[in-house]
Amino acid sequence: MAFTNAQFSLTDKVAIVTGAGGRGNSIGRAYAFGLSNAGASVVVADINGEGAQRVAGEINANGGKAIGVQVDITDRASVAAMAEAAKQAFGGVDILVNNAALMAELKFGPTISIAPEEWNRVLAVNLTGALNCAQAVVDMMRARGGGKIVNQVSMGAYPATSVYGISKLALVGLTHTLARDLGPDKINVNAIGPGQVKSDAGLFLTPEGGGFEQRYGPQVAMRLRGDPDELVGALMLLVSPAGDWITGQVLNVDGGLIMRA
Repeated sequence: MAFTNAQFSLTDKVAIVTGAGGRGNSIGRAYAFGLSNAGASVVVADINGEGAQRVAGEINANGGKAIGVQVDITDRASVAAMAEAAKQAFGGVDILVNNAALMAELKFGPTISIAPEEWNRVLAVNLTGALNCAQAVVDMMRARGGGKIVNQVSMGAYPATSVYGISKLALVGLTHTLARDLGPDKINVNAIGPGQVKSDAGLFLTPEGGGFEQRYGPQVAMRLRGDPDELVGALMLLVSPAGDWITGQVLNVDGGLIMRA
């Protein structure tokens, strides 16, 4: 069958995006709008329930279909309620984007000195939270004949120099494991590895003119920073029929900052 752009359509699909209702100019918000623009009904999920409702309202005002749901991805009952809300509103789930994470909230320092409670908190959100969400929706995906899961990793995993990087490198491992586990069910599991994004959170951590450019500028093949919307094309490939033969991969969207053979 010849390829056509129709293979990027998400008409009649239902997507959950976690971490999509927090800071205003966020990757999660860009993902939610991108999925909606491709035809999907979107569950905007965030621990900030008001933010989730706000982004869902913006999508609906733009002609899309969305609901906002408050969720704590470390709480399995809360995650189950999110999945049930998707089922009640739209009939099920075809796409899960595990975007929620702790990053800007963290204090970066030597991992050897990290308090156990902080270590556990970061892994609970950035790693176990993704597994909780996948487990909550996988049966609905199986019932619908398959699905797509995309985990948000990071350039911070290469190399992992903090608990944040460790959590994202572990999420790469979870991506590979789930891809093998769920392949027979026609559920693709991949990851996107953003570079330095000009989101509110990204600019909070590395403000322009703060030394980030001097350190990493010479290493990048193209632009060092990108906008949140520049990640959406990668997401569309991984969650649409165009990406049906892609699984277990990390797609780095970073201007060529992270290059590995």
